[in-house]
Formats: sequence, structure tokens, C-alpha cells
Amino acid sequence: MADVRHAFVTGFPIKHSRSPLIHNYWLQYYGLQGSYKAIENSPEQFPYFIKTLGEKGLRGGNVTLPHKEAAFALCVKYDEAAKAIGAVNTLWLDDKNILNGSNTDAYGFAANLDAQIAGWDQAKTALVLGAGGASRAILYALLMRGFEKIIIVNRTEQRAKALADHFGSRITAAGWNQAQNLIRVADIIINTTSLGMSGHGDMQAFPLDFSEAKTGTIATDIVYIPLETPFLRQAREAGLRCSDGLGMLLHQAVPGFEHWFGIRPDVTEELRNIILDDILKA
Repeated sequence: MADVRHAFVTGFPIKHSRSPLIHNYWLQYYGLQGSYKAIENSPEQFPYFIKTLGEKGLRGGNVTLPHKEAAFALCVKYDEAAKAIGAVNTLWLDDKNILNGSNTDAYGFAANLDAQIAGWDQAKTALVLGAGGASRAILYALLMRGFEKIIIVNRTEQRAKALADHFGSRITAAGWNQAQNLIRVADIIINTTSLGMSGHGDMQAFPLDFSEAKTGTIATDIVYIPLETPFLRQAREAGLRCSDGLGMLLHQAVPGFEHWFGIRPDVTEELRNIILDDILKA
């Protein structure tokens, strides 16, 4: 009898998650027996849910807001990315039933750019807009890919400075009032803010002018709804090389699927189109 494995994604709320579409596509594509489903857990329910994964027959799963830091605290073992970022989005029970944790957002960010803009990591200077939780994975990815200078810009400069202090000397902090001038020196500009994200004001314009960017500068947004954010639209119109955020969602799912189901899946154009169609229906 085939080894039937089960995995999950949990958050609060969780009905918006597209992870089940991604993982169930792969299960079908590779002809595997198993399941992947969304399970909602409140912050109060979450610790008990995680501590009883084995009893529920769950091999592991994904964790999304607001549970990523709580998941980190519950893990017995975690990888270098999780340790540096201080949050976990992927869990699995090993052969000894020990809870392992990883943060695959950094991997997903880098793999998406590898797929969309070859050689992106030959750049030396990165400008990261925003110092929220999402930016931590981006900073880790940039450091791992050898960026020499990373500048975090945030409306609250102190928050950006705290991140810079955490990650080390290659990272410096600046206030939002310096962002326009910093565009001129950046090789890649990364938006980790919610500005222009659907449901966050639906802005018609991003509050920066990209016409002063150097030739060949890359712009990427980790937001994927809408697929072309105001940030990306303005960057494209100014001639920057652009990468949308949907690929990050798809690629960050790859390591988890391999942990739970034993096959490292491919991110295909067909899968991307399935997720795009679902976004358009929403």
C-alpha cells in the first residue's frame, strides 16, 4: 500500500490561502496519494494544534499570519533561514517525530527572480522599501546572494535601524524622505510595503518617481494582488526591469512539498496560470 501523507496550511483567517491549490496541483501532477488542506486556528488554538500534528496524521504544513513567530517558538529544530528571520512558515515532523521549522520566503524570493530576471544577483546595491515582517526574509535572501550594500527605507526610521542592527554591517537604514534620492544608486528596488496592495487603499500612484533610476535597474514587488501593482506599473513605465510577486508565492512552496511528500516539484507555467485564474475570479 502506498504511503499516504497529509499536510496543511494554517492561519487566522485562512480561507484566502492559495496554498491548497498549489500543493494539490502537485499531488495530482506527480500522481501521489495524499492531501493538503486549509485548517483555521486562532492564536489560542494554534499551540495545541501544532503539538498534536502526529496524532492528527499530519506530516507537516505551512504557517501564515499571525502564527509565524509562534511556530518558531514551538520548533525543536530549525534551519539557518528561520533562525536569522526569527519566524517559521514551513513545519515538518522528521523520522523521530521531532518538529522542524524553516522559513522558505527568502528561498521563494530569490528563486522567483532567478526565473524571471537571470543574473539579478550580480547587482551590488539593493534598496528595500519597508521594514515590516516581510522584509526580514528579503534581507536574508539579499545577504545570502552576496549584495554588498542594502538600504532599508521606512517611514519609521527607527524600525529600519533595528532591522539593520539585527542583520549586520552590510545593511543601513534611512527614512522615507531619503527614498527618492536613493533610487539613483540602487541596482534593485524591492517593495515590501502594502502600498498599492488590493484592500490597502487601492492607490493609483506609488509615491516615488523611478525616472531617475540607473539604466538596467530591477524593480520587484512581493505583493501579487494586483499582479501589476502601482509600484511595478510606474517602474515599468520608467524603463526598469520588473518582476512580479506571484512567483515568490509559488517557489516558496517547493521545499515544503519536498519535505512532506518526498518529491521536489517544479513551478510550471500551467501552475502559474491556475493561480492567476483563481486571483481573477476573486
